[in-house]
Amino acid sequence: MQVTRGQIIARGLTNRCPNCGGRTLFQEGRFFELNKSCPQCGLTIERDEGFFLGSMSLNYGITIVLFLVPVLLLYLAGVFSGVTASVVAGVGAVVVPILLYRSSRSWWLMNYYVFLHHHLPANQRELAPDEDANT
Repeated sequence: MQVTRGQIIARGLTNRCPNCGGRTLFQEGRFFELNKSCPQCGLTIERDEGFFLGSMSLNYGITIVLFLVPVLLLYLAGVFSGVTASVVAGVGAVVVPILLYRSSRSWWLMNYYVFLHHHLPANQRELAPDEDANT
């Protein structure tokens, strides 16, 4: 059964396998351990070495835009003192990326398959003999 881009997005936002929808991206009971492949459908999750470097950039960008910039604006508006803003920013710069770790990995995988949805095993089909000769 074909997987639509909408399904890929929904699965990515809920940390599910983009191919089968199983909650199998991460190893059971281990927060930081990504499975090499989905135990249910066999989709290779860890595509290439360095594939998830983009997820770190995504995580970093979200932390800056959604956490550190508002802290800066609250400091500039006089809501936070310099010490308070520094402590909140310092703690948040460590804690927020840890909290977003799993989601950023799932979102990066989602982005890959939204644009290259034909790479999902569920979306691949056997070529007919006459199609094979034309490619």
